[in-house]
Amino acid sequence: MTDREPTGPSRDDGNGRRFAWEPDERYLTRSRLLRFMRAQGIDSLDEMWRRSVADISWFWDAVVRDLGLEFYQPYRQVVDLSAGAPWARWFVGGTYNYVHNALDRHLAPSPLPGGALGGRSETGSASRVAVIWEGEDGEVRRLSYAELADLTDRLARGLRRLGIGSGDRVGIYMPMVPETVAATLALGKIGAIFTPCFSGYAAPAVASRLRDCEARLLIAADGFFRRGAVVPMGAVALEAASQAPSVERVVIFPRLGGTRLPDDARVVPWSDLVAGPAEPSPTVQTDPEDPYMIIYTSGTTGRPKGAVHVHGGFPIKATQDLAHCFDLQSDDTLFWLTDLGWMMGPWAIEGGLTLGATLCLYEGAIDYPRPDRLWELVERHRATVLGVSPTAIRALIPHGDDLPARHDLSSLRVLGSTGEPWNPEPWWWLFREIGRERCPIVNYSGGTEISGGIVGGSTIAPLKPCAFAGAIPGMDADVVDEQGRSVRGAVGELVIRQPWVGMTRGFWKDPERYLTTYWSRWPNVWVHGDWASIDEDGAWYIHGRSDDTIKLAGKRVGPAEVESAAVAHPAVREAVAIGIPHEVKGEALVVLTILRPDRTPDEALRKEILEMITAQLGRALRPEAVRFVSDLPRTRNAKMLRRVIRAAYLGKDDLGDLSSLENPAAIEAVKRAS
Repeated sequence: MTDREPTGPSRDDGNGRRFAWEPDERYLTRSRLLRFMRAQGIDSLDEMWRRSVADISWFWDAVVRDLGLEFYQPYRQVVDLSAGAPWARWFVGGTYNYVHNALDRHLAPSPLPGGALGGRSETGSASRVAVIWEGEDGEVRRLSYAELADLTDRLARGLRRLGIGSGDRVGIYMPMVPETVAATLALGKIGAIFTPCFSGYAAPAVASRLRDCEARLLIAADGFFRRGAVVPMGAVALEAASQAPSVERVVIFPRLGGTRLPDDARVVPWSDLVAGPAEPSPTVQTDPEDPYMIIYTSGTTGRPKGAVHVHGGFPIKATQDLAHCFDLQSDDTLFWLTDLGWMMGPWAIEGGLTLGATLCLYEGAIDYPRPDRLWELVERHRATVLGVSPTAIRALIPHGDDLPARHDLSSLRVLGSTGEPWNPEPWWWLFREIGRERCPIVNYSGGTEISGGIVGGSTIAPLKPCAFAGAIPGMDADVVDEQGRSVRGAVGELVIRQPWVGMTRGFWKDPERYLTTYWSRWPNVWVHGDWASIDEDGAWYIHGRSDDTIKLAGKRVGPAEVESAAVAHPAVREAVAIGIPHEVKGEALVVLTILRPDRTPDEALRKEILEMITAQLGRALRPEAVRFVSDLPRTRNAKMLRRVIRAAYLGKDDLGDLSSLENPAAIEAVKRAS
């Protein structure tokens, strides 16, 4: 199902294969995307993409119908570009609420005539499991769609009793528990706007987001468990609320149980919020362009950017990507390692539930109390789609191949990855040891402001190691040079030439910053801020953030390329490349490495690593230095914080936003790099 025919190996995998994985009849027969293509008379993935960007109105209307999305009032126009591409409006004239599609319609036959403009929704799924949750302490809970709907309705009524309604902003500061899912749905149900806050944030980071969006309410947990210790969220929530004058009340959910609530007039016990009889709570009809979420992204400087997302945007894009890239269906269990504060949290909730799948949630560390905890979770809950980051896999590899081999991972059908570029070794380890060479690794890259992916794979596309099969249908993506001209076989800027359903509707109360960030370089072209390339087979590669790019004597190199060369040395477990000021070259290249446990740093090893990098990249890109470190700063989902690493290495006092930092001690490790 591709215009590209395999003709020779792209990497020596021992079998001389051009592609590491190609779909067999099981994947082709099952595929939602393939059924969609055939319904549209489309024969190949390349043709699918071309048609999807040649006529965006046709494509997104066809997606709505194929997914069976239900509008209260049908739209009269798919997209309105009269205000310009940055301010595209979608599904004009319709009324819509994503919660109806994610929850309500699964409970009983649709009350809407004809479903979604004649679409086909799956109904009567009330008894199917919606959420499986496991705590780090081993507690397990399951909620059916009917039970999730009941909890959501109770929350919606409680929120209305507190005076929360359409357009009000509410912060959610909770771990990934079933109540977190219900809180997001309840707020959407009543037309309010939620702001997710990463569960590891300190009070100032939570407060800055609450202040910026002028939140009236904060919903928080009293805490949760991570690596056997209690993460105390309740005290942090109250401190954050005290720094945000707009916050009137703080709702506390007793995740830990038995926590005594403070004697504070602002505190509302969770039990009070959900009290009352079990009865349906109405879902408000909203305009598709009404905001439902403001999710903040952190930059290297300045205050975080509040990306505004709407009912007819992010949830539809998330659903489409899960359906077309990951082939998620109602018999699947989606287990994506994430947090609500990262876009993959709302993405999994909204897209997964809309497709009628089961969500698997876990709040703790993936290697605690045993290094095979992740594989235990997959086996116990029969996950079919598992989403991980490359760095998480790199962290698990040293524990040995025998650990995943002890577990029954046969339920897995698709492996997903996002967050950063792959190096070959961990990619092959995931493919072989976890997927057993039968599961595709659907690489997926986009962003918070995108509502999902720009480029990705699918279960019907052949896959190259570390690569993306191509731009996702509906995303008019390209790679361009410094003049904005398309380039192939070379690294360039990743851009998007047309609007799409999921694009942010701007930054909260800061339209100029939004335009400057994404739309100011070339007219009506979104510049994403990533380096990318496309090879002769049409496979895409992401080379890291363009603001992370290192320029050595006029030559440009992405950190991922350098890091892959470093970890090719058998002694190196992880590596990160940074550019530092140089009087002659402008920038010099420094590579920080974490060695495998059985290797000891010395000058001979340093020289070996240096020579290996030089041999792979050429003498013009020879590093100025190779340093050894014991740890590197990263987020909880194991993504490297390169800007923090660079600032710490250079001894700067201002390290920027550290709110998502998982391991603060690693900053000192970088400063002591030997």
